[in-house]
Amino acid sequence: MEEKYKQQPSNCIKIVLFGPESTGKTTLSKALAKHYHSVWVPEYAREYLQDKWNKERKICEPKDLLPIAEGQMKLENELAKETDTVLFCDTNLLETKVYSEAYYLGECDPILEKYALENTYDLYFLTYIDTPWKADDLRDKPEQRVEMFKMFQDTLIKYDKSFVLLKGDKKARLETAIGHIDELLRKRSEHVIR
Repeated sequence: MEEKYKQQPSNCIKIVLFGPESTGKTTLSKALAKHYHSVWVPEYAREYLQDKWNKERKICEPKDLLPIAEGQMKLENELAKETDTVLFCDTNLLETKVYSEAYYLGECDPILEKYALENTYDLYFLTYIDTPWKADDLRDKPEQRVEMFKMFQDTLIKYDKSFVLLKGDKKARLETAIGHIDELLRKRSEHVIR
């Protein structure tokens, strides 16, 4: 049953936009996918939790995390089949793990934690909090942006994930990201030629 939280094999480079709420991950995911004529994986939790809020006026509960993880991996695995170059993930299970620990006293479901650590990505872009915070039905920590950013950064360091910090306006972030992705693509093509 746990297979539904696992990445399926694919030939694409996988990039994760990683960071706290309202830091431009979706905007950048879409822009990068457009630049590379590729696809991006939306954040399943937003759809799931917005639907829950609209129907029940309830926010995320621990019991929602595995269905969110399952939906996220289903989307990622389906969309990974649509490209053999670069897949841009607006989030991943490691991000869900960070939120679980932030909201539920350091707790994380063992299944979620297992796949958050086992699923692999080529590069993480850690989005900084120098973007304006925008309220919506789901966002709720405008006063804790520094603490939340630190949790995301500490997680990448703790688990030795390769990451690049993205700061500045949309143009600066996009240019920085493109430079790093182009380097990954160059290394990949050199490896294939050999």
